[in-house]
Amino acid sequence: MMFVAGLCSALLLCTGLASVLGQDSGDMPFNETLDSAGNVSLRWGFDSKQETITFQLACKTSGWVGFGLSPSGEMDGSDIVIGGVNPNGTTYFTDRHAVGDQLPLVDGSQDYTLLSLKEDATGTTMKFSRKVQTCDKDDMEISTSAMKLIYAYGADDSIAYHNNARGTKSVNLLQSTQRSTPSQDTVGQLEITVNSFAVPERDTYYHCRIIKSPNFPGKRHVYRIEPKIQSGNVDLVHHMLVYACPASVSVELEGECYSGQSMYVFSSCQQVVISWAVGGQDIWMPPNAGISIGTSDDPVFYRLEMHYSNSKLSKGRVDSSGLVFHYTSELRANDVGILEVGLIVDTSYVIPPNAKDFKAYGLCNTSTFSQVLSGEPPVLNVFASLLHTHLAGRGVRVGHYRNGEQIGFLGKNEHYDFNLQETMFLGSLVQVKAGDEILVECTYNTESRKTATQGGLGTTNEMCLAFLLYYPRTKLASCWSLPEPTAMSAALGVKGTSELVALMNSSVWNDTAVGRFERTVRDLPQLMAVSVSNGTRTVDLGFIREFKSSPATACTTLPLSGGGESCAPVTAGLGLCIALLTSLISLTGAL
Repeated sequence: MMFVAGLCSALLLCTGLASVLGQDSGDMPFNETLDSAGNVSLRWGFDSKQETITFQLACKTSGWVGFGLSPSGEMDGSDIVIGGVNPNGTTYFTDRHAVGDQLPLVDGSQDYTLLSLKEDATGTTMKFSRKVQTCDKDDMEISTSAMKLIYAYGADDSIAYHNNARGTKSVNLLQSTQRSTPSQDTVGQLEITVNSFAVPERDTYYHCRIIKSPNFPGKRHVYRIEPKIQSGNVDLVHHMLVYACPASVSVELEGECYSGQSMYVFSSCQQVVISWAVGGQDIWMPPNAGISIGTSDDPVFYRLEMHYSNSKLSKGRVDSSGLVFHYTSELRANDVGILEVGLIVDTSYVIPPNAKDFKAYGLCNTSTFSQVLSGEPPVLNVFASLLHTHLAGRGVRVGHYRNGEQIGFLGKNEHYDFNLQETMFLGSLVQVKAGDEILVECTYNTESRKTATQGGLGTTNEMCLAFLLYYPRTKLASCWSLPEPTAMSAALGVKGTSELVALMNSSVWNDTAVGRFERTVRDLPQLMAVSVSNGTRTVDLGFIREFKSSPATACTTLPLSGGGESCAPVTAGLGLCIALLTSLISLTGAL
């Protein structure tokens, strides 16, 4: 009964918001460029009363265009629409679904409605709509999680294989935010890049460069972060992080991040300013917040960390990639910070081979913040997150707990793709208060591996991290955990990592054995470590709590007033309510 009452309250709230917003949610206020060349762009918006979502796809072609929702980023299993304008001016448009790599099949139920389709000198623009939940087995539900959008197009109207005219991008359709671009006479750019760096012939290499910030005439806010990947090096650059350096760092420096004498200087710069990973696009701040630069409280020196994944051991590769900070003198209300949470990156954490869905956990208890911060414990207003694992990762969820009970999620991607790692907005602001707990859950598949997978820096090692974007900024850098080493050794009967890896590699791993090992590690006390920007840290112990299942939309048949039955989504209204709240928050500047 509590669930029903809560759902009804949410739907009533939606009705009230709809009357306030009028047509705002139907004007397609959200937009994304789907490809790096800028040939394909998407706009979308909502109609709360009809529970529909409207799309407008623009593509620089005079041929057919296709758009779809995919479970994996590939064509197989995708929900697709294809349309275009014939040479004689007539149009075509069909709702389809993909089975394998063959031409997508036409759906028995046409659940997408074409609103307009035109072709001119700039290309083809297709506007269409559908229900958030159609209840058609050949359609994908549009959920509040990040979804993989796919697109393709042809040079003419003969629908055939698209060759390289295709792509995919991970976008949260129901929990997005509007972008606010400042006046052009107030903006500038700060480039934080490497400079003609010779990438070693190594599978994994972490290169660091400490750069001094220029002097600014006053405070500036970074409103957009643009990845600058050198042409031809997309395959090399796995991720990039910019860290703030403490006052003890006073010289520019360059070298390998985690080896040699310089590693101690590099590691002192540990507060993340921004993070970007493979497949990501530009990162936009919400209209009322930005990353502060140019004040006495801001870093003088920054550390750029480049993770190069040279899996082919290519020779003679030179790189000048990095991140471009777009800033403005039009100051916003809040300074943005990032908190890194999850599992401590360490080789002592081991994942068994032949696992279908092994789950690992990283714990953060905010009650420890008072031990490293002065004054009142902060309230973190979280608005976005970047979730990160390596090649074995299949899903990441970030649970939010208060008084021992899970109250929601701070990030969720249950169809994780190593090659599509995007910063995702939560849609509504989530307050993390003192005493709350944050639990990162990562799901791995190691069925193709014959030996154990250790935590570590390499792409064939594993990580389980989430970068939470919030405001107002604090000095917090990280809050993560690892199974307590002594308890781990006792529970498994081993001494040290080498014995553990040897045991894992000599054991037979089936579903039962993997499940038993997962429960053993999960139930151990967790050693939590919290650090701030000046290097101060504290440790504590905690335990992993139960994780709620992600909410699912189910289709049921409800009686109509005139008899018969109607397929109706149980939770689609709630999802659309969240989306409508997003629109309201964005439009009023509350986010």
